[in-house]
Amino acid sequence: MLTLDKVYHAAFKLKEVIRNTDLIYAPKIRSDAEVYLKTENLQITGSFKVRGAYYKMSTLTDEEKAKGVIACSAGNHAQGVALAAQKSGLNAVICLPDGAPISKVEATKSYGADICLVEGVYDDAYNKALELRDEKGYTFIHPFDDEDVIAGQGTIGLELLDQLPDVDAVVVPIGGGGLISGIAYTLKTLKPDIKIYGVQAAGAPSMLTSVKDGKIEVLDSVSTIADGIAVKEPGEHTFEYVRKYVDDIVTVTDDEISTAILTLIEHHKMIAEGAGAVPLAAVMFDKLPIKGKKVVCLVSGGNIDVTILSRVIRRGLLKSGRSYQVNIALIDKPGQLKGVSQIIADLGGNVTSIHHERSSEGSDVNGCFLRIVLETRNFEHIKQIKDALTDAGYCIVQ
Repeated sequence: MLTLDKVYHAAFKLKEVIRNTDLIYAPKIRSDAEVYLKTENLQITGSFKVRGAYYKMSTLTDEEKAKGVIACSAGNHAQGVALAAQKSGLNAVICLPDGAPISKVEATKSYGADICLVEGVYDDAYNKALELRDEKGYTFIHPFDDEDVIAGQGTIGLELLDQLPDVDAVVVPIGGGGLISGIAYTLKTLKPDIKIYGVQAAGAPSMLTSVKDGKIEVLDSVSTIADGIAVKEPGEHTFEYVRKYVDDIVTVTDDEISTAILTLIEHHKMIAEGAGAVPLAAVMFDKLPIKGKKVVCLVSGGNIDVTILSRVIRRGLLKSGRSYQVNIALIDKPGQLKGVSQIIADLGGNVTSIHHERSSEGSDVNGCFLRIVLETRNFEHIKQIKDALTDAGYCIVQ
């Protein structure tokens, strides 16, 4: 049973293990709202997950502690459990699918856990973890659907009220629902008039569809860059807490998430993974009624793979009008490239790449195509360049 006493007890237990993460004012996010960032991406292991994992372990009996713990994850939960076990002096086994990124496997190992690589995908690793639990007597540390884990995540709510007592709304990512369950329960119990909003990726809206239909539903598939919240099925406990304490759930697209990640990098020198950036995306793209309010966006984690980060930045640049590719049909004669370049330069566009190719079979024998990638300021700047090229007689093609 989740109680406020349990959340306060978790905060006491966690005091010597975690850091109270900073709350940062973010004035450039919205001009019509007072936006703050709760920086759980700067938590130890780079995510909030260690809170719930450590508190769960603190509640185990001596017999359970002696047998150790087991978990299944390819991401933040694995590292949270591994570090929590290390701090608690327990043995930990983490089951990972054999295709998990090497960086995540090594990070989990670095916290002292034993790794069990399982052939297949996450579900195969999950089944293996349950098999080992039954065989060896380990305690399974669920990533979200456990009331002790939920209480540990709820300690973030206590910190928020200390840091910003007059907060009006808190925006939280939802995957399986453990994080928002703990925060929503804690804040609504202590300050009933506060608004709690959940955000899911448009490609993984399992909690949203379940709440809308009044019963837990399983998605056939999920697809999003926010892998930390790519959950097909919410938990039984979390579903009930979300239904009771969360005011609304919205979704954001991968392009919106990419833009939010880019905004955090540029304006706040902060790295967030996709799951951590979804609250900011919801606020930036006006998905919530927060005008004139004091709003906290929970940046839940910062463990983004660097290879993904470069792709995310490119998408974010395109989505925000900071990058533009223009294709121009030309007559292949001297001076054409100079004319196009002059127009772009005069309007302050910066050419980053250029490709010139002869026309294909069936087109004008003297024709050619010019493909130029530009750095631009915004969509208005792109329109100015397109209009100037068109007015000069150049033919822009898709």
